[in-house]
Amino acid sequence: MANQANKYEETYFRDRISTVDSQGKRKWVFAKKPKGPLYNKRRWLAWLLIAFLFAAPFIKVAGEQLLLFDVLGRKFVIFGIVFWPQDIHLILLGFITLLVFIVLFTVIYGRIFCGWVCPQTIFMEFVYRPIEYLIEGDAAQQKKLAEAPWNFEKIRKKTLKHLIFFLIAYLISNLFLSYIIGMDQLLANIAAGPSEHLGTILALFIFSGAFYFVFAFFREQVCSIACPYGRLQGVMIDKKTIVVAYDYKRGEPRGPLKLAEEKGFGDCIACNACVVVCPTGIDIRNGTQLECINCTACIDACNRVMDRVKRPRGLIRYDSEEGVAQGKRNVLNPRSIAYSVVLFLLLIFVGSLYVMRGDFEATILRAGGSLYQEYGSDSVSNIYNFNIVNKIAEPVNVDIRLESHPGSIRFIGEKLPVQKGGVGKGTFLVVIAKKDLQQSKSQIKLGLYTNGRKAETYTSAFVGPNELDNK
Repeated sequence: MANQANKYEETYFRDRISTVDSQGKRKWVFAKKPKGPLYNKRRWLAWLLIAFLFAAPFIKVAGEQLLLFDVLGRKFVIFGIVFWPQDIHLILLGFITLLVFIVLFTVIYGRIFCGWVCPQTIFMEFVYRPIEYLIEGDAAQQKKLAEAPWNFEKIRKKTLKHLIFFLIAYLISNLFLSYIIGMDQLLANIAAGPSEHLGTILALFIFSGAFYFVFAFFREQVCSIACPYGRLQGVMIDKKTIVVAYDYKRGEPRGPLKLAEEKGFGDCIACNACVVVCPTGIDIRNGTQLECINCTACIDACNRVMDRVKRPRGLIRYDSEEGVAQGKRNVLNPRSIAYSVVLFLLLIFVGSLYVMRGDFEATILRAGGSLYQEYGSDSVSNIYNFNIVNKIAEPVNVDIRLESHPGSIRFIGEKLPVQKGGVGKGTFLVVIAKKDLQQSKSQIKLGLYTNGRKAETYTSAFVGPNELDNK
């Protein structure tokens, strides 16, 4: 029975996630404050991304916000390039490419995105947890405070922490709103006062409450339970995928340092330094697990211990399961290099489509089912319809010129500017003298000009009388 109990304890992590006990109750994770070179790199990257997140709504490119996702206005701005509903094919193509990129990236590098770039991780580990450490102390002090009876000190610290948490959530909610309605509109709403925008204020408080709940209570369970990317990790990685891995061949069997030489233990001295720093509460020595977000906190912790006991670093490291099994580093291999090239080419392809996207989309067609019309005694005319989509951030005046034959263009109705993001439609006549036509069916070239600048050339058919074929 004892052996069965020990075996169960060794494999319990396969039966449930790390934040749930055997009774199905929540286990709160008190993660020790991490430190080390990898953590410092992640922190610098996090600060850079947070700075960009807060600065982007204030940056203007050609009069447009750097990033804007105005769903209601059907307008998207990505790095100053405006996308309208007519560009939906580019947006869908970009989305599909992003999905392919995520799958391939995960197959090669595992969940490195989760540990280094994911907004959930960045806000949790570099905004909310540092505040928690500052107010409640490190992991041991937090646990002691949580188990202490409610007294003035506990009420003061908990109230201060949660008040700051909610204020940050409200600030970030306003920031996200600026990406939807624009920073100019957000500032105008703030200046007008809450009474003028009660619906918006209510939505902000609801979103702030959800945001606050995630980082104050739900926390690491987002990665283990709610995030679809985390749930799909198990089907997207294989033995060659780069993950945060424990070198069991070098580390096992574990045991105290003083008995290592006497009993032939491995390099792991069973100090649990890698466990206490894990923000999702797992033991990386049990192998790759669903909850692992590749945050590298365990790598830094283990390397510090290895330095102290005078053993080589890398007992926990970035590596593949195959690399650990073979006893050698296996980060760069032909497959990872080939997949990386594919990822790079995908980015180049989509980037090229976005860069080469024209400022206009126009269609000029001869009116279906129409014949030619006599225009005076010596000329004939054909009727054409045009449709132009303006993708730039200013109105344009449209003009169409006949470039292949002597003749003239006569618009039917008033020529109106095409507004930004708008669609201009109209009808015009092409008038050509009979003497300038060589046959009853000819090809003509029409130049599309916007604001006096030639945008594109179109070819269309022009129909004249049959007698022209007998010239």
